[in-house]
Amino acid sequence: MPDSTAPPPEFRRAVASLQLMRPRPELLVAPLDAPPRLAPYTWAFSVEADAGAGRAGEPVPDLDEPDTSGRLILLHDPSGQDAWEGTFRLVCFIQARLEREQLGDEMMPVVGWSWLTEALEQNGAEYVALGGTVTQTSSVRFGDIAGPRRDDDVELRASWTPTGSADGMDLTRHAEAFCQLVASAAGLPPVGAVSLVHRTV
Repeated sequence: MPDSTAPPPEFRRAVASLQLMRPRPELLVAPLDAPPRLAPYTWAFSVEADAGAGRAGEPVPDLDEPDTSGRLILLHDPSGQDAWEGTFRLVCFIQARLEREQLGDEMMPVVGWSWLTEALEQNGAEYVALGGTVTQTSSVRFGDIAGPRRDDDVELRASWTPTGSADGMDLTRHAEAFCQLVASAAGLPPVGAVSLVHRTV
């Protein structure tokens, strides 16, 4: 008898398409345990970046405290959900450290959201029902955790329903868009370009 607990073929194909993505050398991609209660089937990966690493085209070996980190979660409900407008949903979270000149910039949430929409558009990742939030946060460290030091971050949370392919199963473009989003948030130059200004931390 078929295993009723096994992921359906369309979910397995969607996961396989996400794994086809080839990130730029400055990004460290790793599998991640996905929250199990968001949908019947889930899968996720994380991406970390450091604007000061990988400038010579070398992979990033280890990032104890990356400037930018994010995760992309794939959700699948074979029955579909009305809010999704489909059976698949992609959920992302990005946290990036702001540069000094960006502190207090009231337009930062608008800029942060544009990182996502431009990445999706430039990679041809079609979608519906896109929504999310961009939040600026500030924290100061004290005592034994390397303080006092102030960190100002921007956090982006978003989700969308992939479209443009049969049952939304080919998600490679969406994974590439997510990696571009992380690179933009980290202040990395476009692929092939040379950054003339080093990001300050």
